[in-house]
Amino acid sequence: MPNMDTRNGSDDAATRHREHRVEELIARLPYRLGTTARWLRRPSSRWFRIPAGALLIGGSFFSILPVFGIWMLPLGLILLAQDVAPLRRARDRILDWVERRRPQWFTTNERASLLLSPSPSSRSACTPPTTGRHR
Repeated sequence: MPNMDTRNGSDDAATRHREHRVEELIARLPYRLGTTARWLRRPSSRWFRIPAGALLIGGSFFSILPVFGIWMLPLGLILLAQDVAPLRRARDRILDWVERRRPQWFTTNERASLLLSPSPSSRSACTPPTTGRHR
């Protein structure tokens, strides 16, 4: 029989990694969106998260109308993924794929600015030479 403590420890580490990855993405959002996303992810917000996710998915079927759109479908699925295990696994697979393709999305804003800013030597190579008067 497998040792349940070891299994739970690895599950906890995997869960912490998934939560950290989602928090890294939320940290890249504007302040108000980030605070709203964090509020929605709290366990006490489940009473709001599930109906909101279902309404967003339902609203995506009316994408031909001006306010509604297909953007509502992934947002509703992401909200429901917090509480529905099969959607959570799908979300984790998608995040794995995104992390392989765009690792800079999973860094905090300070680290991202350092990773994405060009080095001083490449900046000088891209800057046009200045010659006296500007036209």
